[in-house]
Amino acid sequence: MINFRHFGKAALLLGAIMALPAVSSGMAVAKEPLAKTLFGAQQLPAATAPKSYGFYSKGCFAGGIGMAADGPNWQGMRLSRNRHWGHPELVRTVEQLSRDAARDGWRGLLLGDMSQPRGGPMLSGHASHQIGLDADIWFMPMPDRRLSYDEREQISAVSLLKRDSLYVDDRKWTPAHEAVLRRAASYGNVERILVHPGIKKKLCDTVRGDRRWLSKIRPFWGHDSHFHMRIGCPAGSPGCKEQSAPPRGDGCDDALAWWFTEEPWRPATGPAKPKARDVMTLASLPAECRAVLEAPAPVSASAVTVTGIGGAPIAAAPVTARAFSPLPAIDIPLPRWRPAD
Repeated sequence: MINFRHFGKAALLLGAIMALPAVSSGMAVAKEPLAKTLFGAQQLPAATAPKSYGFYSKGCFAGGIGMAADGPNWQGMRLSRNRHWGHPELVRTVEQLSRDAARDGWRGLLLGDMSQPRGGPMLSGHASHQIGLDADIWFMPMPDRRLSYDEREQISAVSLLKRDSLYVDDRKWTPAHEAVLRRAASYGNVERILVHPGIKKKLCDTVRGDRRWLSKIRPFWGHDSHFHMRIGCPAGSPGCKEQSAPPRGDGCDDALAWWFTEEPWRPATGPAKPKARDVMTLASLPAECRAVLEAPAPVSASAVTVTGIGGAPIAAAPVTARAFSPLPAIDIPLPRWRPAD
């Protein structure tokens, strides 16, 4: 005969067991943290050889160096984000642009976001900027004074467009805007420069002479108050995934005309999809990114930060004596560690 009183207790016990978290081999299965949380928590780069892994919107990088908040021809903006890091080749390119643009008549660069210290998905903002090869540069020249920390947090970049328009405001556009874009596009390692379609059209309408550099200027949503400079995969980074080359020609064709139709600006329909950074876990990234997270950090941020004092060009690689260890008390500038090959 069944004892229903005991059966009722058993049913309650079974229900309680079923309500417990799933277990595997006697251990609870923890939810894997998001990659943006892991990479967003890193304050310093990985002290290993410079390498970029994965794609611009899905990867990480090691051996990064930083741009100082102040250089001879640049000032960093939004310092609280800690996003003025990049692969050494990107940092060299930005520093070179700051010097060349100054000679061209651009007073100096206001630097927006580059990458987090070890790249990876960001806690907010960009989908790309993950492998240390992207930099945002404001369309405002550097002021003739050093901005305070609060000013760098609060001042907004100014759109070059007319109000509620897709077209450039001629009162804001100057020959110096064309010059800084032309100079950035002149570098062989720069593969793309993203600008608002209206800015691309302005260039198409006004650039004279050699227009080949316009092929690197690509129209994209946003980018009316800054331009996005992207370099190609650097040497020594076989795990870096190349992007496709820009189409031939100056880009002042039907592809540009499409941006001035209703279609690109039509509101999305249906349920919103989550942003990639809000679902991407470490397992979604190249396998090397786990080692990048686990790699040791340099002794300090200043040890791996480029100041550009005197406007001197940056060396071909981080200066090993300063980059990832204290200055050794010997004459031979060798680090006390050896980067992984």
